[in-house]
Amino acid sequence: MAHTIHVDVVSAETLIFSGEAEFVTLPGEAGELGIYPKHTPLITRIRPGAVRIKVAGRAEEEFVFVAGGILEVQPDAVTVLADTAIRGGDLDEAKAIEAKKQAEEMMVNKDSKIDYAKAQAELATAIAQLAAIAKLRQKNR
Repeated sequence: MAHTIHVDVVSAETLIFSGEAEFVTLPGEAGELGIYPKHTPLITRIRPGAVRIKVAGRAEEEFVFVAGGILEVQPDAVTVLADTAIRGGDLDEAKAIEAKKQAEEMMVNKDSKIDYAKAQAELATAIAQLAAIAKLRQKNR
């Protein structure tokens, strides 16, 4: 039997994924992280992007988009506490394109009373979501 690690991906609204996995990859604050069973304990922030979970006993990976959050790794468990998490199959490209367009317009419009940092964060999230959609499409070919 393959060695596994328990993975939970949780958003503010709901539990997105819970199960045994052979490995997990996700966008850490300092770059892409790969987590395998018996990993050294770790707590770090995560950036917006794709979480890929190689579910034990399945050929296909589970794919979740996260809009940032916290990662906790223990030798036998991985917990992703995401600000927002969306299952790969639920990603909406048109919505992400519209969010990107709106964030770009807010950043260009100097007269608006928006928080520039908030607009930047929304733009980064929309770009990461579009990149995750492209990655998911490429994987499904």
